[in-house]
Amino acid sequence: MPQPRYRLIDTQVTPYYHCISRCVRRAFLCGKDQLTGKDFNHRRKWILDRIKLLSSIFSIEVCAYAIMSNHFHLVLCLDKTTADNWTTDEVIERWVKLFKADSLTNRYLAGEPLNSFEHATLIHSVELWRQRLNDLSWYMRCLNERIARMANFEDKCSGRFWEGRFKSQALLDEAAVISCMAYVDLNPIRANLCSSLESSEFTSIQERLQNIRGKSRLVNAINSGHRERDWLKPLCKEGHLATGSVIPIADSSYFALVDWTGRTVQSNGKGRIPDHITPVLAKLGINEENWTDGVRHFGSRFKRVIGHTKLIKRFALRQNQNWIVGLAASGIFYL
Repeated sequence: MPQPRYRLIDTQVTPYYHCISRCVRRAFLCGKDQLTGKDFNHRRKWILDRIKLLSSIFSIEVCAYAIMSNHFHLVLCLDKTTADNWTTDEVIERWVKLFKADSLTNRYLAGEPLNSFEHATLIHSVELWRQRLNDLSWYMRCLNERIARMANFEDKCSGRFWEGRFKSQALLDEAAVISCMAYVDLNPIRANLCSSLESSEFTSIQERLQNIRGKSRLVNAINSGHRERDWLKPLCKEGHLATGSVIPIADSSYFALVDWTGRTVQSNGKGRIPDHITPVLAKLGINEENWTDGVRHFGSRFKRVIGHTKLIKRFALRQNQNWIVGLAASGIFYL
């Protein structure tokens, strides 16, 4: 049974969430229609440009993304601290980039004096906008609604473009975040659309690799880990301590992990865990023998929440539930 969104999103438990939206029409989201021969791949840039815009407005960071032919994945991090520290002017400036300002807000922006009641009304609106600019549902609404309108206009039709509301999964620990990011970044390889990370178009792993200084070959990227700062939430630099401002894994370790996993998934075999990969999985507390299999079937084995068994049970307790799909898979995936 579908759950209300407020029960699925709990920032007191985790700020990390995996979101999926799927297209409802045969014409595909941004792939090639085999029946008519019409190519919709240009829509991928629509989605990516919209994600970048929203990420510059919302206090929500993008950890990973993959835009496929009829669906897309996002791994997002809700940054409540940043939103709480915005001034009134900053909140208004961000909000009016997406929505038309009302007369009271326009008067404030024009520097006109407001009486006490008007000022209180404005502050109330600002606090509501502050909450919405850190709200996962509002982020996905601003993303999906815009793309649906553009696609409907192009197709000269009306009606539903997405099959339903977006799906979300709570990522309860570091291992869940990293494995979900790898699952998302490897989508084109698992679908046999490409043979390497560098050729997996419209994915965060390709963008991260392209942003490495000098645009060196993948093997050099794995060894060096140096890159220019971009709009994606950064990975931790090799030799530095992970903080809340970065994803808790060294960039070189993540590139190596995803690269090796992609090669193994593509060959449809488990493969021996290389020596340089073993410490990464051990640090994350992931069962080495089940890593590749877990990433390959990540989407089907975990539903609303991903994490260590004890964290899933704790999450279920907060939701007044005795059981959540994924407990058995968690027991196999984690050490």
